[in-house]
Order: sequence, then C-alpha cells, then structure tokens
Amino acid sequence: MDSIPVIDMEKVGLLRSEAEIDVTTLKDISDEIKKAFTSVGFCYMKNHGISKTLIESLFRASRDFFESPTEEKQKYRRLQDSYFGWMSPESEILNPKRPNDLKESFNYLPSQDTNVWPSKRFQKINQDMYKQCSAFAFRLMDILSIGLGLEKAHFKECHQDIGNPNNQTALRSLYYLPIETESEIKPGQIRCGEHTDYGTITMLFQDDIGGLEVNINGVGYVPATPIPDTIVVNIGSLMQRWTSDHLIATAHRVLIPEAELKLRQPRQSVAFFIQPNNETMITCLDGSDKYTPMTSRQYLDMRINETVY
Repeated sequence: MDSIPVIDMEKVGLLRSEAEIDVTTLKDISDEIKKAFTSVGFCYMKNHGISKTLIESLFRASRDFFESPTEEKQKYRRLQDSYFGWMSPESEILNPKRPNDLKESFNYLPSQDTNVWPSKRFQKINQDMYKQCSAFAFRLMDILSIGLGLEKAHFKECHQDIGNPNNQTALRSLYYLPIETESEIKPGQIRCGEHTDYGTITMLFQDDIGGLEVNINGVGYVPATPIPDTIVVNIGSLMQRWTSDHLIATAHRVLIPEAELKLRQPRQSVAFFIQPNNETMITCLDGSDKYTPMTSRQYLDMRINETVY
C-alpha cells in the first residue's frame, strides 16, 4: 500500500451489541485490518460508533482549558511519578534530534485521577470518552486476536484491567500552539517529532487542520489528511515486538503548516494509547526469541525513559 486505507467498522462498531457480532464478521474485518497493519501500520476507521457529540465536547472543553492562563493551568500540572495532568508547551521531545515539540497536553488515567480538575464538566467528559474508547478498544482486541490466528479473547484478556491501576492505558488531549511569526520557530522544530507509539494500538481523533504525516515503507512520509468522523488507528511498538514484526509500528510526526492561515491556527487532537496490563509478559507470539521477553510495564518504562522531558 502507498496510502492509508479507510476501513468501515459499521458491522463491529459500538452501535452494535456484542451479541450481534459473529466470528465470521470479525474474521472478514480482521483480514482487512491485518492487511493495513502489516503494510502501512495505520488505517482510518469509519462508523466506529464512538459518540460524535462526545468527541466534539471533549475538543471544546480541552480547548477552553488550553487557552486559559498559564497560572491557571499550573494548578493541574503533571506531578512527578504520575502521568495524569497538564504538560506545558515544549516540555516534551519525542525526537531528541529536534528541538522541543511545539505542543502541550492533558493526560487522563482513571487510576491516577487526583479529583482536582478545572471543572466537573471537563472531568466528566474525559471519563465518558475514556469509557467509550475502552469499549471500542476491546472490539479491536477481538479483531486482532482472530486476525493473528489466536483465540478471540487472547488480547482482550491481556487488556482487561484498562482503567484500573494495573494498566497504563491513557487518554491524551493535545494542543498544538498557534504560531504568529516564523521567528518563534527554532531551527528544525516541528509540532511533534518523528516517533513510534509505545503500546498496543493508538486511536487518534484529529481536527481539520492537518499536519500528521506517516512514514510508509518504500514511499516516505505521506499526509494523514483528516477525514470527518473517522479515527486514525495505528500499531504501537510493543505490538510490533509482540508479533515479531508481523504488525508494524510506523513512524509519524506532526509538521508546522506551510500555509500562513493554518500556521496561525492551533491544532487539536485526542489520542487513546492502549496498553496491556502491567504484568502481561510480552513474548513473541510465533514462539521465536527475536525479542527478549519483558512485561508490558517494563517495556513502557523503557520507552518513556527514552523520551526527553
């Protein structure tokens, strides 16, 4: 493939109950998804069933927070030894060869919730979004298990503690700063440096500004142009390791827009980073020794330690 495929999830999305989805349907979808994840590592998913109203509410609430004064946001900053909370602009470098990323974020994990929020509404929207993303993630776990020739419940069982302390799955609202003049940009700086995600799968909701690019093997970086009402879904590096490189974690980045109008507009996205339970042992599913076994939490900590804060 030389582009990012669009996959229709209508038959397995959240608007259908589990009882309505048979194994044959899952197998048909799994073949399509496996093809995308073994060649590109990315796809768009439409008709997923996550509430459009909820997605829009989270974008609005997040923007209200990010556009509030810095001294107000400081009250909700991410604390040491925790992922929950606000991370200030340019506080993260995903590609150490570049200057700090031009973005800020707010991270939510139910098990780390301090119950200190800018508003109860912002908290409730994050909670509801986390629940819906988790429900869709479990559907994806079934699909991936079947696609890889495993028992249907294989991956779901490894992720069953999503939302609990034994699991690091996180919802992250991202805000890419508007740029008034090009003099604000350091040489080589972009909105988000080249990287692969850390976990099993990432689900990404993006606005219409654009900028995300995916490095397709043999093609190079191509735009992941926003498509209304879709989720961008990609494989994380833990899943690539788990499948002995059968499914691929593809590098991606967010560039600074060249068009002056978009340059002066902020960009928003919301990512749901799916992780297995902390003690899940990640051993190559094909029985090989291609990668040294380690727990999900050990692998996550290793990747986080490679990120510069």
